[in-house]
Amino acid sequence: MSVQVVAAVIERADRRVLIGQRRRNDSSPLKWEFPGGKVKEGEALREALARELREELGATLRRAVPICYVEHEYGGGMGTLAITFFAAVIEDGEIVSGPFEQMAWVLPRELGGYDFLAANRRLIAELATGRIKPAEMLASAP
Repeated sequence: MSVQVVAAVIERADRRVLIGQRRRNDSSPLKWEFPGGKVKEGEALREALARELREELGATLRRAVPICYVEHEYGGGMGTLAITFFAAVIEDGEIVSGPFEQMAWVLPRELGGYDFLAANRRLIAELATGRIKPAEMLASAP
């Protein structure tokens, strides 16, 4: 069984990206991730991303382009996660920490210093080495 998930790489003008740490009582406690969540049945990926950012951060999605797709098999009968990562722009304004223990704005090269969920590792490497540059991908997308 495959679970569809969307996640946002939100990059500020200073190149820092937003990450959140899962709460202590969540599955995979205290692991870091990008904001996002499960796609509901019948929901388009961008619609799901907009909903998740509204629910998790109190943020309004302005623009999003897909930048990475990962399928990750979790053990213990949890099945496969099919994650679409988006470079995303949100409306200016304060964001709330919603479901996160804490949030941080970090430079891509600093991402390796955080204990991320396993499904995020490939994207982390691509961001840290500069092979994926969210702002450039958003700028060049139609």
